[in-house]
This record gives sequence, C-alpha cells and structure tokens, in this order.
Amino acid sequence: MGFAKIDHHRNLRRGFPEVIYCPGKTAEQIISIFASLAEKGNNVLATRAEQEIFDALLATGKFPNARYEKLARAIVLEQKALPQSRFVVPIVTAGTADLPVATEAKVTAEIMGQPTEIICDVGVAGIHRLLSKIEKIRKANIVIVVAGMEGALASVVGGLVDCPVIAVPTSVGYGANLGGIAAMLTMLNSCASGVSVVNIDNGFSAAVSATLINRKIESNLNEQ
Repeated sequence: MGFAKIDHHRNLRRGFPEVIYCPGKTAEQIISIFASLAEKGNNVLATRAEQEIFDALLATGKFPNARYEKLARAIVLEQKALPQSRFVVPIVTAGTADLPVATEAKVTAEIMGQPTEIICDVGVAGIHRLLSKIEKIRKANIVIVVAGMEGALASVVGGLVDCPVIAVPTSVGYGANLGGIAAMLTMLNSCASGVSVVNIDNGFSAAVSATLINRKIESNLNEQ
C-alpha cells in the first residue's frame, strides 16, 4: 500500500473531508477530481474555488447538494454525517477584512464536525471589544486568531487565555504589511507562550489543527 493510500485511509478515519486545492487546476481537472472523490460517499471540500468553478460543477448535474461558501471561496459537499464535538472553537478576527480567511477556517472545521463561533472585529485598535468577549473565549480548549496589519492580536489573546492559540496571519494591510509577512513575523516573534503560527491566509490548516486538538481532548475525556 502506497503512502498516498495510507494517508487517504488515515484521513477517513479522522473524519477529514476529501480536500481539493483549486488554484493551478483547470475547471475540468477540478470537476474530475471532485467526481472521483464524491463517488466514494465521503464529504468533499474544494478550497480557493472561484464562483465559475462552482457553476461549472453544478452544470454537470451530478452534485445538486453541493453548496458554495462565497466568502470562504469554498465548495462543500456533505454526504456523511459526522459526530459533532461538544466543544466550540472560537475564531477571533482582528477586522472585518480578515473574514474570508476566518470563514475558510469555519467551513473547514464544521465539515469535520467541529462547531465554531466567529468573533469578529476585536483587533488591538478596538481592544475594548475583545475584552467584552474574553470570558467566552477563555472557555475554549483552543482559539484561532486571524489578523493582518501588524498581527498583534495573536499575542494579546495569547496573554489572556490559558489554552493554545493558533495564529493565522493574513495578507490584509498597507504596503509595509508585505502581503502578510509583517503579520506573520510578529506572530512568530510573539512573547506570549502557547502561540503557534500557520502560513499566511491559511485558515484551512488552522482549522484542521484546532479540530484535531479538540478531538483528542474530547476522546481523552470520554475514556475517563
């Protein structure tokens, strides 16, 4: 059995959807891959998909239950109900402009059976809004923080909670943001312990990591 097949079976066991990264692929390629994955009866997620890709997919008539999450640029096909976690993952955003990345994280987590709640526009420029939500955030096992500009929100949240923080730098910001590099470097240099960083705009990876951590916590509690 090859490594690809091993990874495929591991993913199914974990409740991962089958995932397609759309950039760099033609519409015909994406539809072919989507059909191949969907025929196995599993959930399918296509990330960074433009509207025309979804329209072409629907035009085949094979996937009437597929839906398009416009803000996240994601195509979702749910064919298999998964057990729902009893824990919620907060997805905290610095600003409204960070919502596309936050929504990608939300869609990814929820197709894996992980409930989420987006807490939007609580960046350091309006720190009072974060403080008004902090008790809710502190109840979580893990928090996803999505921020552009200088990316300081991850350190602030990390200093206020006693759980892991997954920081997602975004490409939102003026010229010196350098397409998210400034935010990423700030997060990597965070003085708050417990902050881990994924790649720029990578809400998908943040959601997978947070879901796996929550799932492991829940499994351990159920065994006690």
